[in-house]
Amino acid sequence: MKIAQVAPLYESVPPKLYGGTERVVSYLTEALVEAGHDVTLFASGDSQTSAHFVPCCPRALRLNSHQCSDQLAHHFVMLEEVWERAEQFDIIHFHVDYMHFPLSKLSGLVHLSTLHGRLDSPDLVPLYRKYQNMPLTSISLNQRKPLPWANWVGNVYHGLPEDLLPLGDGSGKYLAFLGRISPEKRVDRAIEIATKLDMPLKIAAKVDNADRQYYEREIKPLLNARNVEFIGEINEQQKGEFLGNAYAYLFPIDWPEPFGLTMIESMACGTPTIAFNRGSVPEVISKGVSGYIVENMEEAINAVEQVAEFDRAACRAEFMNRFSAPKMALEYVKLYETSVASKSVASDTESADPDAEIDTLLTL
Repeated sequence: MKIAQVAPLYESVPPKLYGGTERVVSYLTEALVEAGHDVTLFASGDSQTSAHFVPCCPRALRLNSHQCSDQLAHHFVMLEEVWERAEQFDIIHFHVDYMHFPLSKLSGLVHLSTLHGRLDSPDLVPLYRKYQNMPLTSISLNQRKPLPWANWVGNVYHGLPEDLLPLGDGSGKYLAFLGRISPEKRVDRAIEIATKLDMPLKIAAKVDNADRQYYEREIKPLLNARNVEFIGEINEQQKGEFLGNAYAYLFPIDWPEPFGLTMIESMACGTPTIAFNRGSVPEVISKGVSGYIVENMEEAINAVEQVAEFDRAACRAEFMNRFSAPKMALEYVKLYETSVASKSVASDTESADPDAEIDTLLTL
């Protein structure tokens, strides 16, 4: 198939440091190319891909914030680039939320939108009501709950390249926290868990400008604890060692997480995830196989104490069976084929000879 992948421009594809959506777009794009499809990637100019590539701004916007004051403008330039080439593709796969909806509605082209973020904002209800025919893909069934009536055509879980992260042995004997420091990610819980267990905690996380005040006021003072090491952002190459050497990975979230890519990164390393029961967690974590699902701090502490009996090889096998990039690509291709076939049937119906239809009605 001839497939266009349209990525956000905030991070490169793949990201240099933190970035969930752009990372998934990269894994999907490369897996589709590997499977023999003709793929074109629309992304920031510092992206790297084996697909055909259309750079839509010189550099990822987050890392170029001192030269970019209007990120939306660059995305509209990208959408125009997509529409100028739209007839070249069997399907266009958007990863930019609802930004393209007006043009997609008018164009009649075959397209699909994967929604990567949370959907529980009341502001989204009138928007998705207005564009209720837009074909949408979720990244977990839980993500759909605020908009169950939207036009969901599929659910595809994220996947990682099978050889991206190696099986680790947990020999570092520390607890790990990876991702972003923000109120909903609850790194404060991770620090409390580690402190009560008297275990080392390593924190590899970024701090967005929007969360800077929260970090300075609530989290920074906690980093002075003797058992806590704040590493900052790490890149893809550093994740294997960071997660693989960890005794356990803490995912103490307090929000409806749409998916949680770090959970399957930890799973790929064979490292158990101890996750609070929020959002997609019950869909991703298999209890006792890839980790433990907890309701409160006491259960989280008890779960860490059970890790000594954990089978890391079985955890890795769970990742291979459920969350590999080839599996993700295969599931999307099924949706692409269904979308193209549905459009073809609709086009055949619309192009039927109206005079012939009238003649048929007159003979009845």
